[in-house]
Amino acid sequence: MTEPDGRPLALVTGASRGIGRAVAWAMAPSHDLLLGGRDTAALEALATELPGSRPWPVDLTDSAAVAAAVGGIERLDVLVHSAGVGILGTVADTPAQTWRHQFEVNVVAVAELTRLLLPALRTARGRVVMLNSGAGLNARPGWASYAASKFALRAFADALRAEEAENGVRVTSVHPGRVDTEMQRAVVDQEGDVYRPEKYLRPESVAGAVLLAVTAPEDAALTDLVLRPAGS
Repeated sequence: MTEPDGRPLALVTGASRGIGRAVAWAMAPSHDLLLGGRDTAALEALATELPGSRPWPVDLTDSAAVAAAVGGIERLDVLVHSAGVGILGTVADTPAQTWRHQFEVNVVAVAELTRLLLPALRTARGRVVMLNSGAGLNARPGWASYAASKFALRAFADALRAEEAENGVRVTSVHPGRVDTEMQRAVVDQEGDVYRPEKYLRPESVAGAVLLAVTAPEDAALTDLVLRPAGS
């Protein structure tokens, strides 16, 4: 898959909502976009708003579907991993299926999509951005399986960065604090608290950090970016 207008090509997973959607909006002025996600209708609607973009609907936990979907992508300038799940629970209350699900979505799916796209990323000397979390730096009580998956994602990013440096592929982990998204509303509901959006980062603020990583000059490799809500 090549871009006839000569603009760089970016794939953004989780683009139908939240941070992924904000990233797509931030990158649209300078990049052609593949909008990844499972909600085809939402991706199609977003594509009508962003010239140079098109839906890329695929279940990232379906390895065969992912392998088919990446076919034809010969050059990829940017890969942004924004898709993820967050399920809270103490170690005592979290069953094995929850651990497996969070690692499958937050780590295994990311690793497999990256692996399949490495030839295209190497061709472009591209950028890979992992939307991690503050939980990938500090584990809190009640966040065991989610934090463990994000720690694993950080380790994956570190290993990928070291392995692909000689191929010109740059890798950035972005660790935002709590962000005003639908996922955050679900988390706060699980915590039994009252949702106050002003307490959290805006998705657009996180998207700005992603854009900074993507547009960093050739002599600068941004490895880890940490954002927190102002005043937290």
